[in-house]
Amino acid sequence: MGSFSIWHWLIVLLIVVMVFGTKKLKNIGGDLGGAVKGFKDGMKEGGQSTAEDKPAAPAGQVTNAQAADKATIDVEARQKS
Repeated sequence: MGSFSIWHWLIVLLIVVMVFGTKKLKNIGGDLGGAVKGFKDGMKEGGQSTAEDKPAAPAGQVTNAQAADKATIDVEARQKS
């Protein structure tokens, strides 16, 4: 009672084909296959380490003197009176 027979699955398949059509199902299958292939290729590339993958050295910190510009207004420093 918990499992479906082959006839149930054939009827479900027939309804799906009637609703979506064979061309749409073919496109979905091709898209799914391409996505799986891309995922596998990405996993293969992820295991290899190259010089390009290494992070760059951190940039120097910006001090207040460097960040402050004469045209810049610090909004948080102003207080309403």
